[in-house]
Amino acid sequence: MDTSVRFTFRFALLFAALAAFVTAAAHCSAAQPAENGSHVPAYPLKVSANHRYLVDQAGKPFLIVGDTPQGLMGRLSEKDADFYFADREAHGFNALGWIDVMCAGNDYPNNTDATTPDGIKPFTGYVTGGTDYKHYDLRKPNEDYFVRLDHIVQLAANHHLLVFLDPIETIGWLPALRNNGVDAAYAYGQFLGKRYAAFKNVMWLNGNDFNLWTIPEDDDLVQAVSKGIRSAAPHQLQTVELHVRTSSSFDDPRWIPLIELNSTYTYSPTYIQILHSYNQKPVAPDYLVEAHYDLEDVGTPPDFGTPLVLRKEDYWTALSGGVGQFYGNRYTWSFKDGWQGQIDTPGVEQLSIWKKFFSSLPWQALVPDQDHVTVTGGLGTFGDVDTRVSVSDYCTAARTADGGTVVAYVPTTRAITVNMAKLRGPAKGRWFDPSNGSYQDIAGSPLANTGSHQFTPPGKNHAGDEDWVLLLEAARR
Repeated sequence: MDTSVRFTFRFALLFAALAAFVTAAAHCSAAQPAENGSHVPAYPLKVSANHRYLVDQAGKPFLIVGDTPQGLMGRLSEKDADFYFADREAHGFNALGWIDVMCAGNDYPNNTDATTPDGIKPFTGYVTGGTDYKHYDLRKPNEDYFVRLDHIVQLAANHHLLVFLDPIETIGWLPALRNNGVDAAYAYGQFLGKRYAAFKNVMWLNGNDFNLWTIPEDDDLVQAVSKGIRSAAPHQLQTVELHVRTSSSFDDPRWIPLIELNSTYTYSPTYIQILHSYNQKPVAPDYLVEAHYDLEDVGTPPDFGTPLVLRKEDYWTALSGGVGQFYGNRYTWSFKDGWQGQIDTPGVEQLSIWKKFFSSLPWQALVPDQDHVTVTGGLGTFGDVDTRVSVSDYCTAARTADGGTVVAYVPTTRAITVNMAKLRGPAKGRWFDPSNGSYQDIAGSPLANTGSHQFTPPGKNHAGDEDWVLLLEAARR
């Protein structure tokens, strides 16, 4: 080989190596989480030793920050799903709660056969009595459809997203379960369990506005699917969403042996039902599965999903024992036309601020101040299930058992009284603005950990609202 040929060959090798390096670097960059220094969860998740929260395989506490793309399978191509997942990862979401395995019924009136956007049906046959989705034969899943779902779950994994799958949501599919019977429901659950057992980022959410769980025969059918999944994927965590307006998974005692998470569903001030879930036995991770949605006016009592309403739900939840939440958006739960321009909202920004705030604290060790021994005055009015979120002024608070941290959410401007003796030592005090994530130091810090101290928020926050978060942190021993 002459000199010129050798040079050309070596240059080609160098160019190929450089191109490979650039490609690999780009791939590695795309695979990293959007937030600098954030932890990439090591799936699958498991329940913590004290049963209060979730941890990953490295033992890192997992704060649930989920969006609710229920209608994805009926509306998005794989390309669109990848775009959506990338956006959610970039905005700090770590979970998709939940994706309906099939989309038909009252929530999807235009998808009469529960098909993918390109027309793939989920089943290849029907039971006696009809040829609509209510008569699909659950024993005859369509391989092409579930290959699509395989790809969706893997795309989510590529973006480090946990996926809650709803195997057969109960707003639309109870008639199909009734037409198939318990044995077919169990077989369908087994099919799903076997197929998705190897996906480390999969968990299961049964139900969805499951108002008829009080009818034993209907409860049996939904539980049969859950039991079928469990028989094939015993390591995958499960939960159930019960009746609309306000409920907790453990309100149906028959579900308690089948699930690991207690899902709280409420349109009332979230602290009411979250505390109910937190106090239920046996102890289980308690999170907010559904409340008021961004850009939507639904629920009883009604409220439009403004940034303030969403913030109240966020901070009340975290300070009442909740270990995360599912955010909802009018456009992303159903992927209605124009969703691409409605997903990066002020409500999403508020949730990102909420995540960063609690991620900077030992959030998993916070214990709700239910007996008001830490915040003793200025609590506001607790209200009841008919109290609107936008009206409630109730102050929720929590403290770590070691006395190192106290957090209180104050929805309106007024003085609150804190028993400083609940802190283990002199404490630095700060006001946190939940509307923009900024802090203001409290004069006189460090504050003595004796007696009572009154704290008054510093006026309007950046958004022009009155809500603030009080943060007291004692020095390390």
